[in-house]
Amino acid sequence: MGRGTAATAASARTTAGHLAETTGAMTGGTTGGMTGDLPLVTDGGRCETRGVGSKASEPAPEPAAYLAGKLLVATPAVDGDVFRRSVVLMLHHDADGAQGVVLNQPLEAAVDAVLPGWQAVTTAPQTLFRGGPVGTDSAIGIVSVPGEAVRALGVQRLFGGIGVVDLDAPPLLVAPEVAGLRIFAGYAGWSGGQLEGEIRRGDWYVLDSEPRDAFTDDPADLWERVLRRQRDNLAFVALYPDDPSMN
Repeated sequence: MGRGTAATAASARTTAGHLAETTGAMTGGTTGGMTGDLPLVTDGGRCETRGVGSKASEPAPEPAAYLAGKLLVATPAVDGDVFRRSVVLMLHHDADGAQGVVLNQPLEAAVDAVLPGWQAVTTAPQTLFRGGPVGTDSAIGIVSVPGEAVRALGVQRLFGGIGVVDLDAPPLLVAPEVAGLRIFAGYAGWSGGQLEGEIRRGDWYVLDSEPRDAFTDDPADLWERVLRRQRDNLAFVALYPDDPSMN
């Protein structure tokens, strides 16, 4: 994949010492094979990575099947600490791989502990979120950009009203440009064809996202709320017990 430019690489900021202490070790995925490196954003607003992983082990999807902007919602079959009942916002997806951030895993860690000055301008709850098991020594800022402007100060728009923020920019200059801001430690990454295989296996529901999903003030209930708003039998999955033995 492309390497991006030095200017856009700042959209994901490495803070190795503090983040390693804050998040601890986060590895594995639904198959234990999540791969990837620090995500970048090109001048065209397209999210890219350095060294996403191995060659595709599954047939690549047609372009119409690419899932940037969609939600991956873990099915009840997915267990483990990393992706159980997770809701992932897809930031980028193509034949070489995919990247996204888990939206509903807040950490007991203040944003200012790793990025001084940013906590005051983040959306409640004003805490660091675990974005996934890849690149856990880096922080990624996801923002909601109001209006139709292609660019806002310190922001690269990805799709719709969602963008990534340059965490080296002054927080008080960025804040007036955005309607919501959340900071994630790490991200979820798949090598080429890996995500498609997990979807076929039944690990993920692929659903439409809503602007509020990435900035919910109640992340603990996001999995249930996203499922409950579906207009088909999928809504009943929201009633699946947290402990299957209680079913």
